Amino acid sequence: MKKLAIGIDIGGINTAFGLVDEQGDLYAESVISTKKYPYFDDYPAYVRDLCEAMRALADSLSFEYELTGIGIGAPNANYHRGTIENPANLWKFREGEKNPDESRRVFPLVDDIAKCFNGARTLMTNDANAATIGEMVYGNARGMRDFVMITLGTGLGSGFVSNGEMIYGHDGFAGEFGHVCVERNGRQCGCGRRGCLEAYVSATGIKRTVFELMATMSEPSKLRDIAFTDLDASMISVAAEQGDAVAKEAFRYTGEMLGRALADVVTITSPEAIFLFGGLSKAGKLIFEPTQWYMEENMMFTFKNKVKLLPSGIQSKNAAILGASALIWQELVK
Repeated sequence: MKKLAIGIDIGGINTAFGLVDEQGDLYAESVISTKKYPYFDDYPAYVRDLCEAMRALADSLSFEYELTGIGIGAPNANYHRGTIENPANLWKFREGEKNPDESRRVFPLVDDIAKCFNGARTLMTNDANAATIGEMVYGNARGMRDFVMITLGTGLGSGFVSNGEMIYGHDGFAGEFGHVCVERNGRQCGCGRRGCLEAYVSATGIKRTVFELMATMSEPSKLRDIAFTDLDASMISVAAEQGDAVAKEAFRYTGEMLGRALADVVTITSPEAIFLFGGLSKAGKLIFEPTQWYMEENMMFTFKNKVKLLPSGIQSKNAAILGASALIWQELVK
Protein backbone atom coordinates (compact mmCIF):
# COMPACT_ATOMS: atom_id res chain seq x y z
CA MET A 1 0.00 0.00 0.00
CA LYS A 2 1.23 3.49 -0.86
CA LYS A 3 2.67 5.41 2.08
CA LEU A 4 2.02 9.15 2.36
CA ALA A 5 2.79 11.88 4.87
CA ILE A 6 0.99 15.15 5.40
CA GLY A 7 3.14 18.28 5.27
CA ILE A 8 1.79 21.48 6.83
CA ASP A 9 3.33 24.93 6.34
CA ILE A 10 1.96 27.60 8.69
CA GLY A 11 2.45 31.17 7.55
CA GLY A 12 1.14 34.44 8.86
CA ILE A 13 -1.38 34.70 6.00
CA ASN A 14 -2.13 31.13 4.94
CA THR A 15 -1.63 27.56 6.11
CA ALA A 16 -0.83 25.21 3.22
CA PHE A 17 -0.84 21.43 3.47
CA GLY A 18 -0.56 18.41 1.22
CA LEU A 19 -0.04 14.65 0.93
CA VAL A 20 3.49 13.69 -0.12
CA ASP A 21 5.24 10.38 -0.74
CA GLU A 22 8.82 9.44 0.12
CA GLN A 23 10.07 10.55 -3.31
CA GLY A 24 8.67 14.04 -2.86
CA ASP A 25 5.69 13.64 -5.18
CA LEU A 26 2.73 15.75 -4.10
CA TYR A 27 -0.62 13.97 -4.56
CA ALA A 28 -3.00 16.64 -3.27
CA GLU A 29 -2.75 20.03 -1.62
CA SER A 30 -5.00 22.66 -0.13
CA VAL A 31 -4.90 25.81 1.98
CA ILE A 32 -6.82 27.60 4.71
CA SER A 33 -6.44 31.15 5.95
CA THR A 34 -4.26 31.72 8.98
CA LYS A 35 -5.18 35.38 8.90
CA LYS A 36 -8.81 34.44 9.60
CA TYR A 37 -7.68 33.66 13.17
CA PRO A 38 -5.66 36.82 13.88
CA TYR A 39 -2.85 36.25 16.34
CA PHE A 40 -4.32 32.82 17.22
CA ASP A 41 -6.94 34.63 19.30
CA ASP A 42 -9.26 31.69 18.56
CA TYR A 43 -6.66 28.94 18.47
CA PRO A 44 -9.17 26.08 19.09
CA ALA A 45 -11.18 27.17 16.03
CA TYR A 46 -8.00 27.26 13.95
CA VAL A 47 -7.10 23.69 14.95
CA ARG A 48 -10.66 22.48 14.32
CA ASP A 49 -10.88 24.06 10.86
CA LEU A 50 -7.40 22.90 9.89
CA CYS A 51 -8.15 19.32 10.88
CA GLU A 52 -11.45 19.33 8.99
CA ALA A 53 -9.75 20.66 5.86
CA MET A 54 -6.96 18.07 6.17
CA ARG A 55 -9.46 15.22 6.53
CA ALA A 56 -11.36 16.44 3.49
CA LEU A 57 -8.14 16.49 1.47
CA ALA A 58 -7.13 13.04 2.72
CA ASP A 59 -10.55 11.65 1.75
CA SER A 60 -10.32 13.16 -1.73
CA LEU A 61 -7.70 10.67 -2.94
CA SER A 62 -9.07 7.93 -5.16
CA PHE A 63 -6.76 5.18 -3.87
CA GLU A 64 -6.01 3.58 -0.54
CA TYR A 65 -2.87 4.61 1.27
CA GLU A 66 -1.19 4.45 4.67
CA LEU A 67 -0.72 7.72 6.54
CA THR A 68 2.78 7.49 8.00
CA GLY A 69 2.64 10.77 9.90
CA ILE A 70 2.21 14.52 9.87
CA GLY A 71 5.04 17.05 9.66
CA ILE A 72 4.58 20.73 10.48
CA GLY A 73 6.73 23.74 9.69
CA ALA A 74 5.80 26.84 11.70
CA PRO A 75 7.33 30.06 13.04
CA ASN A 76 8.83 29.75 16.52
CA ALA A 77 8.17 26.01 16.60
CA ASN A 78 9.88 24.00 19.33
CA TYR A 79 10.83 20.58 17.99
CA HIS A 80 11.42 19.11 21.46
CA ARG A 81 8.10 20.21 22.97
CA GLY A 82 5.86 20.18 19.89
CA THR A 83 4.73 23.72 20.61
CA ILE A 84 4.62 27.09 18.89
CA GLU A 85 6.04 29.62 21.33
CA ASN A 86 5.70 33.41 21.21
CA PRO A 87 5.20 33.65 17.44
CA ALA A 88 5.53 37.31 16.48
CA ASN A 89 3.34 36.98 13.36
CA LEU A 90 0.69 34.78 14.97
CA TRP A 91 0.24 36.22 18.46
CA LYS A 92 0.32 39.58 20.23
CA PHE A 93 -0.58 41.01 23.61
CA ARG A 94 -4.13 42.25 23.81
CA GLU A 95 -4.38 46.04 23.90
CA GLY A 96 -3.88 47.34 27.42
CA GLU A 97 -2.74 43.97 28.76
CA LYS A 98 -0.05 44.56 31.38
CA ASN A 99 0.32 41.08 32.84
CA PRO A 100 -0.28 38.65 29.98
CA ASP A 101 -0.97 35.02 30.71
CA GLU A 102 2.31 33.36 29.66
CA SER A 103 0.56 30.07 28.90
CA ARG A 104 -1.48 31.71 26.14
CA ARG A 105 1.69 32.30 24.16
CA VAL A 106 2.44 28.57 23.94
CA PHE A 107 0.31 26.54 21.55
CA PRO A 108 0.52 22.69 21.83
CA LEU A 109 -0.10 22.13 18.13
CA VAL A 110 1.55 18.72 17.81
CA ASP A 111 -0.66 17.15 20.47
CA ASP A 112 -3.78 18.84 19.11
CA ILE A 113 -3.17 17.75 15.50
CA ALA A 114 -2.27 14.20 16.57
CA LYS A 115 -5.57 13.89 18.46
CA CYS A 116 -7.47 14.80 15.29
CA PHE A 117 -5.78 11.91 13.46
CA ASN A 118 -6.07 9.13 16.03
CA GLY A 119 -2.61 9.66 17.48
CA ALA A 120 -0.75 9.70 14.14
CA ARG A 121 2.97 10.39 14.44
CA THR A 122 3.22 14.20 14.40
CA LEU A 123 6.39 16.30 14.42
CA MET A 124 7.00 20.04 14.16
CA THR A 125 9.95 22.33 13.62
CA ASN A 126 10.43 25.89 12.47
CA ASP A 127 10.01 26.70 8.79
CA ALA A 128 13.74 27.09 8.05
CA ASN A 129 14.55 23.74 9.68
CA ALA A 130 11.74 22.15 7.68
CA ALA A 131 13.31 23.48 4.47
CA THR A 132 16.67 22.10 5.63
CA ILE A 133 15.27 18.63 6.20
CA GLY A 134 13.47 18.85 2.87
CA GLU A 135 16.81 19.55 1.20
CA MET A 136 18.31 16.53 2.94
CA VAL A 137 15.45 14.17 2.00
CA TYR A 138 14.38 15.44 -1.43
CA GLY A 139 16.97 17.94 -2.64
CA ASN A 140 20.64 18.51 -3.39
CA ALA A 141 21.83 17.60 0.12
CA ARG A 142 20.89 13.92 -0.19
CA GLY A 143 23.81 11.89 1.10
CA MET A 144 25.44 14.85 2.85
CA ARG A 145 26.14 14.61 6.57
CA ASP A 146 27.23 18.20 7.22
CA PHE A 147 25.66 21.21 5.53
CA VAL A 148 23.98 24.54 6.15
CA MET A 149 20.73 25.84 4.69
CA ILE A 150 20.10 29.58 4.37
CA THR A 151 16.55 30.70 3.53
CA LEU A 152 16.37 34.18 2.05
CA GLY A 153 12.81 35.46 2.21
CA THR A 154 11.26 38.41 4.00
CA GLY A 155 13.74 37.53 6.74
CA LEU A 156 16.74 35.19 6.92
CA GLY A 157 16.26 31.69 8.28
CA SER A 158 18.76 28.88 8.63
CA GLY A 159 19.20 25.24 9.46
CA PHE A 160 22.38 23.42 10.50
CA VAL A 161 23.01 19.71 9.95
CA SER A 162 25.95 18.02 11.65
CA ASN A 163 26.76 14.33 11.25
CA GLY A 164 23.39 13.80 9.58
CA GLU A 165 21.37 15.36 12.41
CA MET A 166 19.62 18.71 12.72
CA ILE A 167 21.09 20.91 15.43
CA TYR A 168 18.22 22.01 17.68
CA GLY A 169 20.05 22.95 20.85
CA HIS A 170 18.87 22.14 24.37
CA ASP A 171 15.77 24.37 24.10
CA GLY A 172 14.83 23.63 20.48
CA PHE A 173 15.70 27.09 19.12
CA ALA A 174 19.29 26.72 17.86
CA GLY A 175 20.33 28.01 14.46
CA GLU A 176 19.15 31.64 14.43
CA PHE A 177 21.86 32.73 11.99
CA GLY A 178 19.77 35.68 10.83
CA HIS A 179 20.21 37.25 14.24
CA VAL A 180 23.97 37.19 14.59
CA CYS A 181 25.25 40.74 14.84
CA VAL A 182 27.24 41.79 11.75
CA GLU A 183 27.22 45.54 12.33
CA ARG A 184 27.46 46.93 15.87
CA ASN A 185 24.80 49.62 16.38
CA GLY A 186 23.66 48.98 12.82
CA ARG A 187 20.18 48.77 11.35
CA GLN A 188 17.31 48.03 13.69
CA CYS A 189 16.06 44.46 13.29
CA GLY A 190 12.53 43.15 13.75
CA CYS A 191 13.77 41.21 16.78
CA GLY A 192 14.45 44.49 18.58
CA ARG A 193 18.25 44.37 18.36
CA ARG A 194 20.53 46.29 16.01
CA GLY A 195 22.91 45.09 13.31
CA CYS A 196 21.46 41.60 12.76
CA LEU A 197 22.37 39.87 9.50
CA GLU A 198 18.66 39.62 8.60
CA ALA A 199 18.44 43.42 8.49
CA TYR A 200 20.94 43.38 5.60
CA VAL A 201 20.51 40.01 3.90
CA SER A 202 16.84 39.40 3.12
CA ALA A 203 14.21 40.72 0.75
CA THR A 204 13.53 43.50 3.25
CA GLY A 205 17.23 44.09 3.86
CA ILE A 206 18.12 44.62 0.20
CA LYS A 207 15.27 47.13 -0.12
CA ARG A 208 16.76 49.09 2.76
CA THR A 209 20.16 48.90 1.09
CA VAL A 210 18.76 50.27 -2.18
CA PHE A 211 17.30 53.32 -0.43
CA GLU A 212 20.51 53.98 1.46
CA LEU A 213 22.49 53.76 -1.79
CA MET A 214 20.13 56.11 -3.61
CA ALA A 215 20.86 58.68 -0.92
CA THR A 216 24.63 58.40 -1.41
CA MET A 217 25.03 57.52 -5.12
CA SER A 218 24.44 60.04 -7.92
CA GLU A 219 24.03 57.50 -10.73
CA PRO A 220 20.62 57.39 -12.43
CA SER A 221 18.40 54.46 -11.45
CA LYS A 222 14.91 53.37 -12.44
CA LEU A 223 14.44 52.37 -8.77
CA ARG A 224 14.35 56.04 -7.75
CA ASP A 225 10.78 56.29 -9.06
CA ILE A 226 9.47 53.42 -6.90
CA ALA A 227 8.14 53.95 -3.38
CA PHE A 228 9.60 51.79 -0.61
CA THR A 229 6.30 49.99 -0.01
CA ASP A 230 5.99 49.18 -3.73
CA LEU A 231 9.55 47.94 -4.20
CA ASP A 232 10.32 44.23 -4.00
CA ALA A 233 13.45 42.13 -4.44
CA SER A 234 12.44 40.88 -7.89
CA MET A 235 12.37 44.48 -9.17
CA ILE A 236 15.88 45.02 -7.86
CA SER A 237 16.99 41.81 -9.56
CA VAL A 238 15.52 42.86 -12.92
CA ALA A 239 17.12 46.29 -12.65
CA ALA A 240 20.53 44.76 -11.83
CA GLU A 241 20.30 42.43 -14.83
CA GLN A 242 19.65 45.50 -16.98
CA GLY A 243 22.81 47.15 -15.67
CA ASP A 244 21.27 49.52 -13.11
CA ALA A 245 24.22 50.76 -11.02
CA VAL A 246 22.29 51.09 -7.76
CA ALA A 247 20.73 47.63 -8.06
CA LYS A 248 24.06 46.01 -8.93
CA GLU A 249 25.75 47.64 -5.94
CA ALA A 250 22.88 46.53 -3.69
CA PHE A 251 23.48 42.90 -4.65
CA ARG A 252 27.24 43.26 -4.26
CA TYR A 253 26.83 44.70 -0.76
CA THR A 254 24.27 42.06 0.20
CA GLY A 255 26.63 39.33 -1.01
CA GLU A 256 29.47 40.91 0.95
CA MET A 257 27.50 40.87 4.19
CA LEU A 258 26.34 37.29 3.66
CA GLY A 259 29.74 36.03 2.50
CA ARG A 260 31.58 37.50 5.47
CA ALA A 261 29.08 35.95 7.88
CA LEU A 262 29.25 32.57 6.15
CA ALA A 263 33.05 32.55 6.44
CA ASP A 264 32.60 32.67 10.21
CA VAL A 265 29.99 29.89 10.10
CA VAL A 266 32.39 27.67 8.17
CA THR A 267 35.05 28.19 10.84
CA ILE A 268 32.65 26.78 13.44
CA THR A 269 30.78 24.05 11.53
CA SER A 270 33.04 23.05 8.59
CA PRO A 271 30.13 22.07 6.31
CA GLU A 272 30.43 20.24 3.01
CA ALA A 273 28.06 22.72 1.39
CA ILE A 274 25.93 25.78 2.03
CA PHE A 275 22.58 25.99 0.24
CA LEU A 276 20.72 29.19 -0.57
CA PHE A 277 16.95 28.94 -0.75
CA GLY A 278 14.07 31.39 -1.09
CA GLY A 279 13.07 34.41 -3.15
CA LEU A 280 16.34 36.36 -2.97
CA SER A 281 18.37 33.30 -4.01
CA LYS A 282 16.44 33.25 -7.31
CA ALA A 283 18.57 36.21 -8.38
CA GLY A 284 21.19 33.60 -9.31
CA LYS A 285 24.69 34.87 -9.99
CA LEU A 286 23.75 38.34 -8.77
CA ILE A 287 23.73 36.99 -5.21
CA PHE A 288 25.82 33.81 -5.56
CA GLU A 289 28.92 35.38 -7.11
CA PRO A 290 29.56 38.15 -4.56
CA THR A 291 28.63 35.84 -1.69
CA GLN A 292 31.12 33.20 -2.88
CA TRP A 293 33.86 35.79 -3.41
CA TYR A 294 33.51 37.44 -0.01
CA MET A 295 33.15 34.09 1.74
CA GLU A 296 36.44 32.85 0.28
CA GLU A 297 38.12 36.23 0.82
CA ASN A 298 37.30 36.12 4.55
CA MET A 299 37.74 32.37 5.05
CA MET A 300 40.35 30.93 7.36
CA PHE A 301 43.06 29.33 5.21
CA THR A 302 42.26 25.82 6.47
CA PHE A 303 38.80 25.98 4.90
CA LYS A 304 39.45 27.85 1.67
CA ASN A 305 38.00 26.30 -1.52
CA LYS A 306 36.49 23.38 0.41
CA VAL A 307 32.89 24.53 0.87
CA LYS A 308 30.40 24.48 -1.99
CA LEU A 309 27.83 27.27 -2.29
CA LEU A 310 24.82 25.76 -4.04
CA PRO A 311 21.22 26.54 -4.96
CA SER A 312 18.48 24.56 -3.29
CA GLY A 313 17.14 21.49 -5.05
CA ILE A 314 13.59 22.00 -3.74
CA GLN A 315 13.10 25.54 -4.98
CA SER A 316 9.46 25.29 -6.01
CA LYS A 317 6.04 26.52 -4.94
CA ASN A 318 5.52 23.33 -2.90
CA ALA A 319 8.88 23.47 -1.13
CA ALA A 320 7.40 24.38 2.25
CA ILE A 321 4.95 21.46 2.18
CA LEU A 322 7.69 19.09 1.02
CA GLY A 323 10.01 20.29 3.76
CA ALA A 324 7.39 19.75 6.46
CA SER A 325 6.54 16.24 5.21
CA ALA A 326 10.25 15.38 5.14
CA LEU A 327 10.24 15.50 8.94
CA ILE A 328 8.35 12.21 8.88
CA TRP A 329 10.48 10.44 6.28
CA GLN A 330 13.68 11.50 8.04
CA GLU A 331 12.36 10.13 11.33
CA LEU A 332 11.54 6.78 9.73
CA VAL A 333 15.08 6.21 8.46
CA LYS A 334 16.79 6.97 11.79
